[in-house]
Amino acid sequence: MTDELVKSCHKGSRLRPKHLKINCLMYAIVDIAGQQFKVEAGKEIFVQRLSDAKGADVEFGKVLLVADGEAVKVGTPYVEGAVVKATVLDDDAKADKVLVFKKIRRKGFQTLNGHRQKLTKIKINEIA
Repeated sequence: MTDELVKSCHKGSRLRPKHLKINCLMYAIVDIAGQQFKVEAGKEIFVQRLSDAKGADVEFGKVLLVADGEAVKVGTPYVEGAVVKATVLDDDAKADKVLVFKKIRRKGFQTLNGHRQKLTKIKINEIA
């Protein structure tokens, strides 16, 4: 068995065996509209309905964690000066339908209701 060597994320760092490779992508854990999301630059995610219109640029300051290769910053509760910038792609998206079925046995009662939550689709531009 041979150990393949790979470059580490940071400049000037030594080669390391492939099985010890560290994820080099920069990501953050952000609180958006009461929910926590793991975001990376360039990714598109669906979040709870935001009041911003389509094409608007938004910033989220409630960043709980920022990881850049080997460096990890954890906030107490938020990371100082960290901001995630995003663009609203669609402000009228809907989630999958959830069916709510109620029944009382032996009484002839049953109801079926459907619900689709409204969502906002955003694209993460950068983590600063």
